[in-house]
Amino acid sequence: MRPSALGLYASLVYAFLHLPLLVLAVFSFNRSRLTRWEGFSLRWYEGAWSDRALLAATANSLTIAAFATVLSTVIGTMAAYGLWKKRSRWLTASLSVSLVTPEIVTAVSLLALFQMVFRVLHLQLGMHTVVLAHVSFCLVYVVMVVLARLRTMDASFEEAAQDLGATPWQAFRDVTLPMLKPGILAAALLAFTTSLDDYVITSLVAGVDSETLPMIIYGMARRGVNPAVNAISTVIVFGLGILIVVSQRLEQQR
Repeated sequence: MRPSALGLYASLVYAFLHLPLLVLAVFSFNRSRLTRWEGFSLRWYEGAWSDRALLAATANSLTIAAFATVLSTVIGTMAAYGLWKKRSRWLTASLSVSLVTPEIVTAVSLLALFQMVFRVLHLQLGMHTVVLAHVSFCLVYVVMVVLARLRTMDASFEEAAQDLGATPWQAFRDVTLPMLKPGILAAALLAFTTSLDDYVITSLVAGVDSETLPMIIYGMARRGVNPAVNAISTVIVFGLGILIVVSQRLEQQR
C-alpha cells in the first residue's frame, strides 16, 4: 500500500474516532439546547458549575480516584517488583484474566463479595466499597505498566549495590525506585484516569451517598437532551486526554 493511501486510511480512522468528540465540544458552546448552532455561549458551563448535585458527584469522583490511585500504585508497584524478581510466566499471564473479564462480571462478583462480608460485619455500601472496587481493577494496570518498566532495567544494578554493602531494601529504595519513577508516575496517571471514568462497576457497588460523576452524567442523559452534559463531557475528555498524554510520555522515558 502506498504511503499516501496509508495516510488517508489513518486520517479516516482518526476522524471516525475523534469527530464525535469534536462535535460534542463544539455544541457545548452552543446557545441553543438543540443540535443547531445559534451562537457562542458559556451558559451550559455556567449551569454545570452551579449544579450542586453535579459538584458533589465531581468531588466524590475525585476523592475516590485519588484514594484508588494511591493504594493501587503502592500495592501494584510492590506486586510488579515481586513478579519481576520471581520471573514467573504463569503469575504474570494470570494478570491478563482481569483485563479480559467483562466489567459487568467483575461488578457482580464484587457486589456479591461485599454483601457476603458486610452481612457479617453489619456494614453498608458506600465510598469505601467504591474505592476497594476501583483498586481491584486499577491494580492490574499499575502492575502491567511498572512491570514493563522493570523489564527494561538491568538487574545487575541492584546486585552491585548489595555487593557494596547495601541491604535489599536499601538497594531497592536507592537504586531501583529512582529508575522506576517514570513508570510509577505513568501507572498512577493511568489508574487515576481509569478510576475517574468508570461507570459499570461503580454503579453496582456505590451507596446512596457515593454517586460519582459518570453516574450523574448517565442519569442526565437518560432524562433527555441536556447541553450541560456536553459541557461536562468536554471538560472530562480534555482533562483525561492531558493525563493520558502525560502518562504515555512518562512511560516512554528511559
